[in-house]
Amino acid sequence: MKHGARQRRSGWWLAVAGLCLASALARGGEDPAVAVVERLHASLIESMRRGPEAGYPGRLALMTPVVAASFDFPTIARIVVGRTWKDLSPGEQAQFLQAFEQLSAATYAARFDAYDGETFRTLDSSEQRDARVVKTELVKADGETVSFVYLLRETDTGWKIVNVVADGVSDLSLKRAEYPAVIREAGFAGLLEKLAEQSARYAESAGGD
Repeated sequence: MKHGARQRRSGWWLAVAGLCLASALARGGEDPAVAVVERLHASLIESMRRGPEAGYPGRLALMTPVVAASFDFPTIARIVVGRTWKDLSPGEQAQFLQAFEQLSAATYAARFDAYDGETFRTLDSSEQRDARVVKTELVKADGETVSFVYLLRETDTGWKIVNVVADGVSDLSLKRAEYPAVIREAGFAGLLEKLAEQSARYAESAGGD
C-alpha cells in the first residue's frame, strides 16, 4: 500500500512538473510583438463593453495609458510631420507628441463605444526586415470581419506599433499625406490647432454617451 501511494504521489508530481514546464515553454515562445497587439485589442474590447455606462470620459481614461504604451509615437511623429520635424524646437516636438497621443486615444475611445459580441483574432506574425507584421481581424457578431495589420518595431522599451492598416488603408500613409499639407497652408501652429479640433469633435460627438 505504501509503495503504491508513493507511486501515485510520484506520478502526480511528474504531471504537475510537466504542466509547469509546458507553461514556461509557452511563455518563452510568446511573440512580444503579438503580445502588444493583443493587449491593445483586449483594452478595445473592454472599452466596448463599458460603452455608454462608462461614457466617453471613462473610455478615454481607459485607452489613454494603453495607447501611450502600445505606440512608438516619436517614430510616427517624425514620419507623419515629414521634413519639418527636424526644424521644430524640442518644445514644439513635445507639443505635437502630446496632441497626437491625445487624438489617438480619443479616436479609439470614440469609435470603440459599444459591444455587440465582437472579438479580435490574431492570424499571423512575421518578420519584415527589422520589424514585425502582426495580422489580425475584428470579427463582428454577424460574422463580418475587418482586417487590422500592425507594423511594430523594437524600441528601448520593447516592441511598439508604428502603423495600423485597417482593411487595406494605412493610417501612417494618410497622415503622412495630410499633416505636411496642413503645415504648408497653416504652419505648425495650424497643425496643432487641427489636432485639438479633431479631439474636441470626438468628445462632442460622444456628448450624449
